[in-house]
Amino acid sequence: MKIDLTDTTVSQINAALVRARRATGTPAVGIVLTLVIVTDEGNHYDALKAASDASTEHPSRILVVIRRPGRSSRDRAGAHLDAEVRVGGETGSGETVLLRLHGELSAHAYSVVLPLLLPDAPVVVWWPQDAPAHPERDLLGTLAQRRIMDAAATEDPVAALAARAEVYSPGDTDLAWTRITPWRSVLAAALDQKHGAISSAVVEGESNSPSTELLALWLAQRLGVPVERVVTPGPGITAVRLLTEDGTICLDRPTGSLAKLAVPGQPDRSVALHRRTVAELIAEELRRLDPDEAYADALRFGATAGARQ
Repeated sequence: MKIDLTDTTVSQINAALVRARRATGTPAVGIVLTLVIVTDEGNHYDALKAASDASTEHPSRILVVIRRPGRSSRDRAGAHLDAEVRVGGETGSGETVLLRLHGELSAHAYSVVLPLLLPDAPVVVWWPQDAPAHPERDLLGTLAQRRIMDAAATEDPVAALAARAEVYSPGDTDLAWTRITPWRSVLAAALDQKHGAISSAVVEGESNSPSTELLALWLAQRLGVPVERVVTPGPGITAVRLLTEDGTICLDRPTGSLAKLAVPGQPDRSVALHRRTVAELIAEELRRLDPDEAYADALRFGATAGARQ
């Protein structure tokens, strides 16, 4: 069910949500969190599609904040709120509200979003693009237990990681980190087996891949060995090589889907390492709302290593 509201108020939006739930027979008690997406008109469709797909695993109230400050001085001086309320159907297992903030109201998203949060439910804020320089100080960011960004959506992903290391606050995370979860899992499982002492490592991937950079930082921080970055055409991360006294542990993914794991003294194994969709990444992030200490350690290690150079 979809309800369009023009030049509306927050109280009218809440009333429309109640009407929509009654009409569709969808209770609000099954919703486990509020996901706030801060984006623009050009990118909101893809972000909302990913969030709606993820809501099949994590029923959510999705609030999409679309700022439209206006181009002319007259548009900027005005202020009004348009909304779309969606419950059931393609919205997944929760409910969705698109909030278009016009004119001066675009600078006051906090005041619009706060009354629409579910009581006693955790809040996650996601910036698909153009995350603030200090997410934890952003007014919307202060509402959230988790703040999700994506360095890959910036012009200089590696520089974005360095900037985020300087302002990291517990609860911050990045989809560039989420993308390497399968890599970290396979490598950790390989290292759980008996192996010789590791002397160094090599991480191969695209030059502008923040996930490749984070994987290299994670290995260097956890293993305490030098890690070399080798640039390849991609896609994304293509290989990791751990040099041990017994030989090389190699996880090689040249095609972006199927990888081969080679461990000295064991037969080679095929490992599924497909490049996951944004919906899959968001669903993983919504499974945990506590601070990600491994991500924080990798970021801080990179900042410390950069300061030493």
